Amino acid sequence: MTRTSPTPATGENTHTDATPRVHDVIVVGGGAAGLSGALTLARARRDVLVVDAGRPRNAPAAHMHGYLSRDGEDPAALLATGRGEVAAYGGRITQGTVESAARLPDGGFEVRLADGRDLHARQLLVTTGLVDELPAVPGVAERWGRDVLHCPYCHGWEVRDQAVGVLATSPVALHQAQMWRQWTDDVTLFLHGSPAPDAPTRAALDARGVTVVDGPVEALDVRDGVLNGVRLASGEVVPCDALVVAPRFTARSAVLESLGVETAEQVVDGTVVGTYVPSDPMGATSLPGVRVAGNVTNIMAQVVAAAAAGVQAAAATNADLIADDVRRAVAGSVGTRQATVGKG
Repeated sequence: MTRTSPTPATGENTHTDATPRVHDVIVVGGGAAGLSGALTLARARRDVLVVDAGRPRNAPAAHMHGYLSRDGEDPAALLATGRGEVAAYGGRITQGTVESAARLPDGGFEVRLADGRDLHARQLLVTTGLVDELPAVPGVAERWGRDVLHCPYCHGWEVRDQAVGVLATSPVALHQAQMWRQWTDDVTLFLHGSPAPDAPTRAALDARGVTVVDGPVEALDVRDGVLNGVRLASGEVVPCDALVVAPRFTARSAVLESLGVETAEQVVDGTVVGTYVPSDPMGATSLPGVRVAGNVTNIMAQVVAAAAAGVQAAAATNADLIADDVRRAVAGSVGTRQATVGKG
């Protein structure tokens, strides 16, 4: 790959033959996990660069919830504040998409961006998140994050006591129906071609007043920009104010896979619901020098949990760097003493 030199204002590299700037850490991903990690590293006086593709998972949502002192805040506002805080401590942020990374002979990493830039770091913190793969029902993708929902802890309060539909695309829907019943007593389970619940499951749904509707769903019925209901293939429209779906959660793992770090299937109650990158509690992956945080490794993490994971992974990364600093200092000291003795 082309060797490059830094542009001091941003920490980015321009194409020259000079020795490239080697950051202590490149953070891949500028969401809550990545920015929290970068903030921690910048406060630890590390040379940290965040590469942000600008595609946060929660971009369709107008508000985030469950983040103490930030409940109801616009997710975009949180990220804007976070970028300012990282910059205030000397951290750098650049816009770009990381396509791949490679391990260098010295143990560091070279990161290739889609625009052709090559960046270098001693360690990587990958916080690329996941992709919500939605059911192929007309209207679902367009209304995702508004009145097509997934997480009751994120959106349940906002649709409390309203008519909530649950679209069955996997066995997880049976759990979702009972879960959302906590926020409203008007829950309808649309089987959408899924097998009918067995007798004990149907009895449990009936006991909680969950209505079960058979037959495939054709599309969402939207009127004047507002969800009116669910239109069945029969033409019947079943009224509802919000529709719950179960996406497939696919880790954004391309950069990790380019390094040989593999994903695993995420299984919930015997059902594969997506993929994730395995890691230990401090974000360590199977490749030394590469840690992960947020939804790329934990599909259940809300914003506050992703931010906390970013802090933990960053602290562990700093500890790794300190150990490496000590090793280099000792090696340098030994080399200096040997050179001095040789001259004697």
